[in-house]
Amino acid sequence: MPKNRYLSFLFAFMLLFLAACGNTETKDAAKDKEVAPKAEPTELILATTTSTQDSGLLDVLLPIFEEENNVKVKTIAVGTGQALEMGTKGEADVLLVHAPKSEEEIVASGDAINRKRVMYNDFVLVGPKDNPADVSGEDIVAAFKKISEVKANFITRGDDSGTHKKELGIWTSAAITPEGDTYISTGQGMGASLQIANEKSGYILTDRATWLAQEKNLTNLQIVVEGGKDLMNIYHVMQVNSEKHDMVNSKDAEKFVEFMINSKTQEEIEKFGKEEFGQSLFISYTE
Repeated sequence: MPKNRYLSFLFAFMLLFLAACGNTETKDAAKDKEVAPKAEPTELILATTTSTQDSGLLDVLLPIFEEENNVKVKTIAVGTGQALEMGTKGEADVLLVHAPKSEEEIVASGDAINRKRVMYNDFVLVGPKDNPADVSGEDIVAAFKKISEVKANFITRGDDSGTHKKELGIWTSAAITPEGDTYISTGQGMGASLQIANEKSGYILTDRATWLAQEKNLTNLQIVVEGGKDLMNIYHVMQVNSEKHDMVNSKDAEKFVEFMINSKTQEEIEKFGKEEFGQSLFISYTE
């Protein structure tokens, strides 16, 4: 073989060999990249009111937060009083609740920080369709007085939740201490309490979101009082203070607070329920 042809053949062979090695390395690198294990998600404990769970809102929001931040959220849905108590004990990382006065107390004590307003809806009074107390309109205090006078069944959550706190405040405004066989305490969340009110043909104070989400199953009940200026129901999110409770996941708690008030999340909140119920179950309300 002539020398020039031999050198050309050798050069071409070397190019092919190097190209093959390069392809193998590229494939191996891509393979390594594909099989690289994803970091284990961190865990965030969210203590919240039952209304955010029963309405279905958390089913929409939490998967978005978890995916964006590689966090697994453990949700504990209880009454707001219990959620706040978990905060004072450092048993949760972040709180989503709706009892402003009690929230202010936990912030003042230093157990919670970074409190932000997230959204609102309103409370409504629902009752039996035959409406034995003949209540209507916007005046919730007058309605409670009538219910007490006729001794109609009234279902209370009795669980120190935000809704229960609101109900007790209305009784106080009416100068009435509710008692007797017709004042029935469930000790349960909003959804379960509405079911009991439906079974016992009783009146009950509820947040509008849970009512709308459950209405189709509550065939004996209807809204009887709504729209009063004192029936607004405001939700705040806040971190449990890691300087006071050293086991708190403050990093992800702060991310959750920011997530709840960012514009994309606020849009999700605003449209939640519109398609199914013809209205938003919660209205965005950031500061």
